[in-house]
Amino acid sequence: MVGGYVGSSSAPDMPPRANIPQPPSGQRRTSPEIPLGDDDAPAGEATNGATAEVSPPLPFARPEAPSTNQRADQEARSETGPTGRPMPCLPDPKPVTEHGPARVISMCNQKGGVGKTTTTINLGAALAEFGRKVLLVDFDPQGSLSVGLGLNPHDMELTVYNLLMDREVRIDEVVVPSGVPGMDLLPSNIDLSAAEVQLVHEVAREQTLQRVLAPAIEEYDVILIDCQPSLGLLTVNALTASDGVVVPLECEYFALRGVALLKTTIDKVQERLNPKLEIDGVLGTMYDGRTLHGREVLERLVQAWGDKVFHTVIRRTVKFSDSTVAGEPITSYASSSSGADAYRQLAREVAVRCLDA
Repeated sequence: MVGGYVGSSSAPDMPPRANIPQPPSGQRRTSPEIPLGDDDAPAGEATNGATAEVSPPLPFARPEAPSTNQRADQEARSETGPTGRPMPCLPDPKPVTEHGPARVISMCNQKGGVGKTTTTINLGAALAEFGRKVLLVDFDPQGSLSVGLGLNPHDMELTVYNLLMDREVRIDEVVVPSGVPGMDLLPSNIDLSAAEVQLVHEVAREQTLQRVLAPAIEEYDVILIDCQPSLGLLTVNALTASDGVVVPLECEYFALRGVALLKTTIDKVQERLNPKLEIDGVLGTMYDGRTLHGREVLERLVQAWGDKVFHTVIRRTVKFSDSTVAGEPITSYASSSSGADAYRQLAREVAVRCLDA
């Protein structure tokens, strides 16, 4: 069978077996180069009685075993990640002795269901595990971030809406504990949807969130803003208040198409409102390496964005849904799961890229 088809082979027939003359009965056949020894002959003696020279054993030097760090470096260089690039071996962020000033990072993508809220919760929790003081800002009228941390935003008297629209409300009156040590929450509910209409008539409406977050900059190391799935005024407020943007992107074709429009919006905000704004990274989420489609989307993403794509890729796992129902991050709900490890790895990347850790 050649190339999957059955047919006659083009190779020539095997040559006939040569007639090898056999020695007379009672004689052993010996090779002129290598004498054949009897099983019961003493060591060092040949069959014909002549003494064979035994070569001394070659010196053998046991190679020095690599250290733990060397092995880790070798494994990191040899292991290729889902993005097709070698996975870096990143250390844990160094502990800090004092907090602030904070880097403000928006989780932004106008397409819904790509993992913005999940990434905000779990990246914040992973950074808090590494000793960073984190503030999460729920800037989506759906209040998914608040619900994902086990809170009922409709029972709260003060939310981020009150902070935006009432100058008498201070940020420390609205911030609540998240249940994770080192991580606080600025909650939201459906009232925030009215802010987008009311802010239209305000002076410097795009800088409103930046103004109310200013007192928290010196108290936290990282402020993560969970944006709504649109490119409206609330999202522009978040981008104006931010130092960087992380773009969670589902490894799916329609999500890939929408990134170009988001990049245009980010460029406009950078040019007109916030010159310091930059894209910290693009994060592949809901990745399933078993499907060709998922692998192709991730490959196209790397081709388009290059090193802006995080080495860490968040794979699909039911633990994310379970932890959301439980109202806590996956880093505490399923600490040893692959999802928790992925967000800890992402936290290391963010610390190296954005926090100078």
